[in-house]
Amino acid sequence: MKSQTTFVLLSLCLLPIIFVLADSRSFSIDYKNNCFQKDGKPFQYISGSIHYSRIPREYWKDRLLKMYMTGLNAIQVYVPWNFHGTVQGVFNFAGDRDLEYFLNLANQTGLLVILRPGPYICAEWEMGGLPAWLLQKPNIILRSPASEWLAVLLTKMRPWLYQNGGNIISVQVENEYGSYFACDYNYMRHLHTLFRLFLGEDVILFTTDGNTDKEMICGTLEGLYATIDFGTDTNITAAFIRQRRFEPKGPLVNSEFYTGWLDHWGDKHASVDTVKVSKMLGEMLSMGASVNMYMFEGGTNFGYWNGADHDSRFRSVVTSYDYNAPLSEAGDPTDKLLAIRDVIKNMWIYGLGFGGWSWLSVKAGLSLCYVNCVQYYGFMLYRTTLPRNVPEPTPLISPLNGIHDRAYVSVNGVYQGLMERDTALVMNVTGQQGDQLDILVENMGRVNFGSYINDKKGLLGNLILGNDVLTDWSIYPLDIDTAVANGWLQAAHSGSAMEAGDGPMIYSGTLKSTGLAWDTFVKLNGWTKGQVWVNEVNLGRYWPQRGPQQTLYVPGPFLSATQPNNITVLELERAPSHRRILFMDRPQKKNLFFLYFVSAYDPSELFGPCCCCRLCSKL
Repeated sequence: MKSQTTFVLLSLCLLPIIFVLADSRSFSIDYKNNCFQKDGKPFQYISGSIHYSRIPREYWKDRLLKMYMTGLNAIQVYVPWNFHGTVQGVFNFAGDRDLEYFLNLANQTGLLVILRPGPYICAEWEMGGLPAWLLQKPNIILRSPASEWLAVLLTKMRPWLYQNGGNIISVQVENEYGSYFACDYNYMRHLHTLFRLFLGEDVILFTTDGNTDKEMICGTLEGLYATIDFGTDTNITAAFIRQRRFEPKGPLVNSEFYTGWLDHWGDKHASVDTVKVSKMLGEMLSMGASVNMYMFEGGTNFGYWNGADHDSRFRSVVTSYDYNAPLSEAGDPTDKLLAIRDVIKNMWIYGLGFGGWSWLSVKAGLSLCYVNCVQYYGFMLYRTTLPRNVPEPTPLISPLNGIHDRAYVSVNGVYQGLMERDTALVMNVTGQQGDQLDILVENMGRVNFGSYINDKKGLLGNLILGNDVLTDWSIYPLDIDTAVANGWLQAAHSGSAMEAGDGPMIYSGTLKSTGLAWDTFVKLNGWTKGQVWVNEVNLGRYWPQRGPQQTLYVPGPFLSATQPNNITVLELERAPSHRRILFMDRPQKKNLFFLYFVSAYDPSELFGPCCCCRLCSKL
């Protein structure tokens, strides 16, 4: 019986889209396709450096959450030997030095880890992380294997490797050894042996060196994947060409992309232009490169932990390690963070996935259909670039009725319109040569009877733009249901009210519990076409303009009588400005029992009073 069931009004917020990767645990280098592979799928990381040793333990979670909410999927972490081994033979991993607790927080937040254990780390940290007691040893060679320290640290780290169930995806051996005055390959070979001994054969070991031939020659070693670092004053293509000389195959990696710089006492405050940072980051990500931003949150050189430089003179590093980073020394988001967040948003999403998920990329051959990419239902994203300038509206054509079943088209993230099987095989687009063309294809269901039951889905062939055949497609299976089921879309919510836009977007809100969990029906007045999830259950499609169905049935068991109910809406064409949905006691009836409003937020405003989803109280 459904009498007296509540009729509830919701307003929903636009969310970024996060994708689910496979359950198997592996992280490796795919030399054939020049990328990383995570769980057998191509992967690109967007990382930021954070130093737990420069941040109070109580703020670790806050900083990590803000990094995650900016769009990062990884962090890069130095481990200072002297921070844990101030006294020879005594190792401290408690309190503010609890590295495993920090790794666990990152894991809970959803961040992978690129570990840099040294033994030398530089980092503008006291003695580059080497303990001062080493200087008591006569004729000491400071950059030497440090076997005892590595035995302790790497043994602790082995369970945290990704393939062992943790979140460490790669481990750096030494640090920028090519910038040291020595060029000792035996030293690097010895370290390589130690790292393999304690970490095993499966983990990726890598080196990082500056953008010069000398540094790359002396800092790299066969068996250690060579990466490079550079900032905004560098030509990207030239830098990656240099990396390719030492690693002809594999992913492009900038292990230290400088978002800012350090300060010395007596010098002018260092800063790096936000526009240059965001522009260059976007260019590298568009190339498919994995990038770590150094720093993303610098922190503070508490006590006596600051380092110093000596070029023409000795220059001591100041107490603050703010670094002109996206997150300030106090953990506050800056304009640079917002600019970087926008770059990442445009790369990972444009509305519903119009962006740069290159780790999911599959280069298409003759067949572009769903089943070849093991995506049987839902949505698939196809991406290529415009081969020439098209300043005037130019026909985009699906020959031979090759779209199965509906395609939502964008150029550089701007929605252009849709194409549909049997009914709309031509539409006009404009753009510039090299612009990103995205085709989001929706499977509307396969034929279940008759001679056409062999119903393939997706793009069944190349599209034609004017006189040009579009080729070289990258294909991205979009497992939105799993993302919803894991609660990632709700967890990623933040921001303030924004205007509804054209094209695919995901919205989310919360239906307050009423103490009852009865059957109800959801109606989407003013919405166009899409899907609805209630508490991770996909209720199905809505399409009121085509009808006849105007409401979706929500069985009582899908709802919670005691906890807030999560509502997710995927709107494919255009959401109404009010962004409200109706919960009714029967199909298409308007017996209002009471109303709730849930605030919607603009994702451009990531952080509010708290670092969590800010759905406000009823009005």
